[in-house]
Amino acid sequence: MDDKSELLNRLRIEREPRSTAAGRRRLPWIGGGLALLLVTGAGLWWLRAPSGIPVQAVTAQPVAGGESVGGSVLDASGYVVARRQATVSAKITGRLSELFIEEGEHVKEGQVIARLDPSNARAALDQARAQLKESTDALQSIRVQMVNAGRDYRRNRTLAAQHLVSQSVLDNSRSTYEQLQAQLTTAEATVQVSRAGVEVAQRALDDTVVRAPFAGVITDKAAQPGEIVSPISAGGGFTRTGIGTLVDMESLEIEVDVNENFINRVEPEQKVVARLNAYPDWNIPAHVIAVVPTADRSKGTVKVRIGFDRKTGAPLDARILPEMGVRVSFLAAAGTGNQPGPSGVEVPAAAVLGGGDQGSVFVIHGDRVERRAVRLGARDGDQVQVLAGVPAGTRLAAGDLSKLSDGSRVRIKESNP
Repeated sequence: MDDKSELLNRLRIEREPRSTAAGRRRLPWIGGGLALLLVTGAGLWWLRAPSGIPVQAVTAQPVAGGESVGGSVLDASGYVVARRQATVSAKITGRLSELFIEEGEHVKEGQVIARLDPSNARAALDQARAQLKESTDALQSIRVQMVNAGRDYRRNRTLAAQHLVSQSVLDNSRSTYEQLQAQLTTAEATVQVSRAGVEVAQRALDDTVVRAPFAGVITDKAAQPGEIVSPISAGGGFTRTGIGTLVDMESLEIEVDVNENFINRVEPEQKVVARLNAYPDWNIPAHVIAVVPTADRSKGTVKVRIGFDRKTGAPLDARILPEMGVRVSFLAAAGTGNQPGPSGVEVPAAAVLGGGDQGSVFVIHGDRVERRAVRLGARDGDQVQVLAGVPAGTRLAAGDLSKLSDGSRVRIKESNP
């Protein structure tokens, strides 16, 4: 029986488990489904992929300033400058022995800021005084001799009239007296020269003391004790021409370059609002001092001087410093009809086509743009003033505008508030 059972077991056909066979039959269907999903996803991505010309979206911003008088008729940029500043140096060449200044220090007019080595100047003064004493003594000796010669000449003249002395004796005494008169004149002139020499030497000694020519602030210390200072030349790099730079902070004003196409909007005493780059929210009242009557041919600009408004005797705000960058808005007079009232808007230069007084912009409407003509104002760096054609808050396209036309489809890359 055991042999028969073993033979039957050998004849039995082994079958795979049902679950494994079913899994192998499903594999082709799963692979096909995944491939279908990939194709469908790629199609949807291609259909929904962003299209259009890539541009930036910028917003037209209103031009600030001028609310107290009239609207801004022109914007420009410039710098704070000092009308009175000096590189202080010595009047003579000498070695700097003492220095009493540091950057940022306030000094008064006439205050001693440095001293040069006075040894050579003091020796020259002593020599001049000795020469003066020598010439003075010589003058005194000649005066004594002249008194004696005059007395002898008068006596001989009396005796000659009485025929008690010869004529030759009278002539000799007269010649001696006249010769001493000439020597006296020369000696007096020598004394005057010696006195002038003493005065020159004294001034040279006084010039070893360097004083502040006016009240101000030291902005640069250019020399150190031990260096040679000379007002003439730099001496090959080892001689300083200046000791320090002194700036009168009360003389600060603004200088701006205005495009000559818009200089007709600027006039003396015109109200101005200034905003320092360091304090952009601080509106500083100012006024036009003068329009410099010449133009810069290379830049096509005219220089305008602007002064800060302040009460008589009031000091200038300490936040205003020389060489600070500043933007100014020239204001229209209140109630004038010859100046435009609205101040317009400001947009980046990359959002404007054209130049001069006329240009065009592309207004964004959804994924399309509309080309619109505008009237342009002043250009300040990367900002352009648009006087008409675009209200504040309008979204504009910026970038390579040469690829755009009216109605072009665009794709917004980045939006600036």
